[in-house]
Amino acid sequence: MAAYSPEDKDRRVTQLRKGILELAVMRALCAGPHYGYSLVRVLSGAGARSIALKEGTIYPILARLERDGLVRTEWVESDAGPPRKYYSITPTGRSLFHELSSEFAVLVSLVQPDGPVTAPSAEQAEGLARRRLVVKKR
Repeated sequence: MAAYSPEDKDRRVTQLRKGILELAVMRALCAGPHYGYSLVRVLSGAGARSIALKEGTIYPILARLERDGLVRTEWVESDAGPPRKYYSITPTGRSLFHELSSEFAVLVSLVQPDGPVTAPSAEQAEGLARRRLVVKKR
């Protein structure tokens, strides 16, 4: 068996984040409009819930959400510099967010220590032991 390296863990963490970051962006936009950097700050957070996040990660997600009609944009003048492009979630995006959140909750329950995955009962184990795997050759 090959040794498990820190790079392997980093790769897996990256894959996990990619899978849920779009949902996290949608959640933040459900709370109110944001410009790109403000989303980075909100999602990076502080404390136990913080993750390392860069603007370069957020903008492709926002562009995809906008292209799909899930967010809309508006340029807003700023007192502190150039205008900012604000993103807000559309009604379609909000509806999809709620549907995806429900699916995500089910997936999270599968990895929780007290989640629905349990060892088979004695009766189930006996039934599984009696089954045989049949492989048909073509």
